[in-house]
Parts: sequence; structure tokens; C-alpha cells
Amino acid sequence: NNAGHTVVIGDESYALHLLPSGVLSDHAVPVIGNGVVIDPAVLIEEIDGIEARGISCDRLLISANAHLIMPHQVALDKVTERHLGKARIGTTGRGIGPTYADKAARMGIRVQDLFDETILRQKLELVLTEKNQVLTKLYNRRGIDANAVCREYTGYGQRIARYVADTGLVLNQALDNGKLVLLEGAQATLLDVDHGTYPFVTSSSPTAGGACVGSGVGPTRITKIVGILKAYTTRVGAGPFPTELDDEQGEYLREAGGEYGTTTGRARRTGWFDAVIARYTTRVNGITDYFITKLDVLSGLDKIPVCTGYEIDGVTHEEVPMTQTEFHHAKPVYEHLDGWREDISDAKELSDLPRNARDYLLALQDMIGAPVAAVGVGPRRDQTLQLRDLI
Repeated sequence: NNAGHTVVIGDESYALHLLPSGVLSDHAVPVIGNGVVIDPAVLIEEIDGIEARGISCDRLLISANAHLIMPHQVALDKVTERHLGKARIGTTGRGIGPTYADKAARMGIRVQDLFDETILRQKLELVLTEKNQVLTKLYNRRGIDANAVCREYTGYGQRIARYVADTGLVLNQALDNGKLVLLEGAQATLLDVDHGTYPFVTSSSPTAGGACVGSGVGPTRITKIVGILKAYTTRVGAGPFPTELDDEQGEYLREAGGEYGTTTGRARRTGWFDAVIARYTTRVNGITDYFITKLDVLSGLDKIPVCTGYEIDGVTHEEVPMTQTEFHHAKPVYEHLDGWREDISDAKELSDLPRNARDYLLALQDMIGAPVAAVGVGPRRDQTLQLRDLI
């Protein structure tokens, strides 16, 4: 609910948030898995919006086990983030963290609870006994009315009931029948609650291992893990960012790359490509193939810095530091690669790229520990150069 993907098909651009990109296909079955936390009002608005553009959601499936974002979780997310001041995490204020926290504390409310009003009311009254105390007495905010929320969310249940299914069963049966299942992730490796730049992370596991937990598909059934990397580096929210650019070059990358959040509209922080993070990503996820996007954004640069290591207290490190303190003090060690001036947005094959652009890709491939299978030279589908078979 705090992420988004922009998909460009021909002249049409679609900003997707909770809906999987597969909803834009005329034959795929788009599934929202159990690992997603869902604000039903946002989901319904997105379904209505995409259908108004002629895209059918008839095949959409939603896991009965997915957890719901409730009003008290949104309220707590906003008020606690403000309370942190300069130490804030940089959340979107959409209730993500509190919902995952309540899930782990066994105080969550799931999609399936919408279809049993007695259970829904009992769970709400139980959880609000505590949450309203925090809102009213600690933060001086208005409490949440359980009856009003129950009525509101029961209505949401009526709207989405047609989509709800045992999605783990559906996915495994599809695999049993030889069908292709693509698990689309949100967020990034360094936002993983275990393997990211804690505490400046999301509250779930967006690494490849989390795909199994979040979908109900066992790890032995995963055959390829495709990592998505931009030709430079971006980040939304607070946290360490060794290659960050707070100058004209950073602004150039932001504007040329359209680096604004699909869901929030927030400007992304920008910096040069970080091979240290990329190698770490390869290792943590078991990446088999990489898709390098936005190579076209780098056109026009004479030299392109690439971070190959970090200097910490006078010592060069080629791997991500073990501690948060070291990461915060890491200074990038750059290798400067030759740039190119040519417009590459019309390239159809690798050979169409200028020599220096090809050399840049080869250099990145050597640094990141996995082959580059595809390259994006623009936002449209026909601006993807496929170098290896991904299916």
C-alpha cells in the first residue's frame, strides 16, 4: 500500500499501487498475496480507477490471509512519525509499519475477517482497548470508534468478496499444471527488515526469500530470481546512502529519470551506481539475472562514476559494512567510466548501443556478480533490450 510501479504500454501510462502489474495483461491472473497489507479503501479506489480506463479486474484474486490496514494503524503511523522528529524513519504515513507490527503481535485483522461481522467486531474491540489508550492519553488524539469501523469495513468486504480466494492453493496448482508464475516484489533489498539499513527499512521482507513467505509458494519451486537495478542509485526516505548526490548532478538524475514516487509523489534521493550494494543484493537474494533500467538517463555524461568500495576510517571495504555505524560513515570509492553523448532510446539490440554504453554494462556485470539479462533504454515495453531468456 506504500509502493507503486509505473507501467508504460504504448502511449498509455499506468500508475499501479496495490494491483499487480499483471492486471494489465489480457490473460494473466493477477494475485495479491498473503504477505501484502491492504487498505481496502485504497484498493477499491484503484480497481475503480483502472476499470474506468477499460482494464478488467475480473481475474483479480486477493488472499483471504492478507492483513488489512485499519484506521488506528494509519493514525498511529502518522503520529509516531511526527513524534520522532529528526529521528523519523521516513514512512509514508499509510499504516504499513503498525499493521505488520500488529500482525507479528497476533493482533491483526485479515481479509477473511470481513466476512464474519461478529469476529471482526470482537477483534476490533480487543485491539482498540489498547490502541485508543495510546492515541488519546499519550498523543492527545481522538480515539477510534469500533462500531463505525466495523460498519465501514463490512461494506468494503461486500465490495471485494468476489476476488477473495485461497491464493496459495491457486498458485501451487498453477505450478503443478506447468503454468508460469511471476512473483512481483515491491520495495528493495536495503529496505528489508532483516537485511536492510535497519531501522530505516520497511516492516516486511521484500527480498527474494520473502516471496515464498508472502505467497505460499515453497522455496524449491523458485527457478529464477531477477533483480531490478537502475543504471544509477535512488532511495526514498531516510537512511544511509553513500553515493548520494546533493548537487546539480543529483538534480539532473532526478529530473532526467523522473525520480518521484509512484504512490507518494515524493522526490527520490539520487546517486551514482553502487556496486557494493548490488553485490550484497546478489548474495542476499540469490539473484540469477539482472535487469538494468534507465540506462538512457546517463546519456550526455562525459564520465560516469561507479562506486566500487567504501572507505571507512581509512580502510577500504568491498562489502557492505557489518554495523549501522560503519555504514553511516562509509565514503564511496569511485571508478570513473567513459560516458556517451548519443541518444540510445531507439536502440533495439545491444549492438545498437554506443561502445561506451556497452562497456558500462559489461563493467557493471563484472562488479555485481550476476549476468545482465535485459536493459531498459526508456519507459516503454519496446524500449527493453533482452540479452538473455528470462523464462
